[in-house]
Amino acid sequence: MSVLDRKIDFAVVVSVRNANPNGDPLNGNRPRQNYDGYGEISDVCIKRKLRNRLQDMGELILVQSDDRRDDGHRSIKDRVDANEAVQEHAKGKKANKELYADAACQSWIDVRSFGQVFAFSGTDVSVGIRGPVSIHTAVSQDRIDISSMQITKSVNSVTSPKDPDKRGSDTMGMKHRVDFGVYVIYGSINTQLAEKTGFTYEDAEKLREALRTLFANDTSSARPDGSMEVYKLYWWEHKSKLGQYSSAKVHRSLIIEENPEVNEAEKNTYARYTYDIQPLDGLEVQEYEGL
Repeated sequence: MSVLDRKIDFAVVVSVRNANPNGDPLNGNRPRQNYDGYGEISDVCIKRKLRNRLQDMGELILVQSDDRRDDGHRSIKDRVDANEAVQEHAKGKKANKELYADAACQSWIDVRSFGQVFAFSGTDVSVGIRGPVSIHTAVSQDRIDISSMQITKSVNSVTSPKDPDKRGSDTMGMKHRVDFGVYVIYGSINTQLAEKTGFTYEDAEKLREALRTLFANDTSSARPDGSMEVYKLYWWEHKSKLGQYSSAKVHRSLIIEENPEVNEAEKNTYARYTYDIQPLDGLEVQEYEGL
């Protein structure tokens, strides 16, 4: 396996219809919005989905969701403590930050992709790893409309000792959704950091497939199957480690505009917009359809 020898930029066009792509826990779990009313999906949320997809593909993941644990460990520390290759460099005279970090990167693909902070009690090593894969917060193309509805549970969660037949306050709730929106995820892979973590070109290909199939096996009551879709993935591979152009210029080369010819039936689909790539001399883009 070869360490990544070329800078990579990417963009993912995502459509959302009658779903909550990323709830804000500080705002009643309403879909995230910026102050201008545009929808947002946090980079943390996107990385969580990428970890899940990589885990589905058979890769070892350090930061696992509780409902997706596949090794019996209930925390990151437990998972790290159980890794002999990492623990060999964690304590006593053998404690070594560089070897500890190398072992962690070799063990888990999300560590060598996104980085991780290791600072646990009981070890003589405290180290932070910077990952080569950076992902922006996804933002919608237009202001989003959010619909809210009140929901009720069919049964009480807790029986009232004074009146067993009385419904408790926990039976009532609210549910929110984005009626429609097209979001764009931008990201890059840095070769200098890839060299430090051992991130390979093969890892980049796995990441590309995870991005292309981002919402596979991601169904929930807030995101019914089919309500979120990857329309297209744009993938730029530069011819050098530093890149022929800045990531900002590459990302701006994706031009998304309102489609003047869209009909009423397609108004709430990705066909509402047109997607064009402004050519950059010497840099080609690869386009992949979503799942």
